[in-house]
Amino acid sequence: MRHILLALIISLGLGGPALAQQHFVAQPSAMELQSADVLLVDIRRPEEWKQTGVLPNAHLLTYEHFDTPEAFLAALAPELDDRPVALICRTGSRTSRAARAVAELLDQPVIDIQGGITRLMREGYQPDAPTRTQGCESC
Repeated sequence: MRHILLALIISLGLGGPALAQQHFVAQPSAMELQSADVLLVDIRRPEEWKQTGVLPNAHLLTYEHFDTPEAFLAALAPELDDRPVALICRTGSRTSRAARAVAELLDQPVIDIQGGITRLMREGYQPDAPTRTQGCESC
C-alpha cells in the first residue's frame, strides 16, 4: 500500500512531506484530481460552490463552519477511509492552513491543492454545478 501511495504522490507531482505529519502540496490538473484515488474535499462556502461550480468527485464541506479541525474531521468522518485526503478551496489560501491543521490529526496523507478551483478554471476546466449528494444542502 505504501508503494501505491508513493506512486500516487509522485504522479500528482506532490512536494515533500513534512516530517511530523504527512502534509503535501500539489498542483494537479482537474483530470488528475478526478482520476486520483483520494478523498477530495472542497472546503469553500456554498455560495462559492454555486458561483464557480465544483469537481464532480468532490465532497463539499465548509471548513470555516467548524470551530476546530477536530470538529471538521468529525463531520467528515463518514467519508474518511484510508485514502489520502485532498483539500481544495478557491485560491489555495484556506487549504494551506486547513491541510496543516488536519494533517496533524490524521494517519493518512493530506494534500493541499495549490491555486484551488480558480487555477483549474484558468487552465480551461469547466466545473460542474454542486449537488446535494456531494454535500451542498442549499443546492
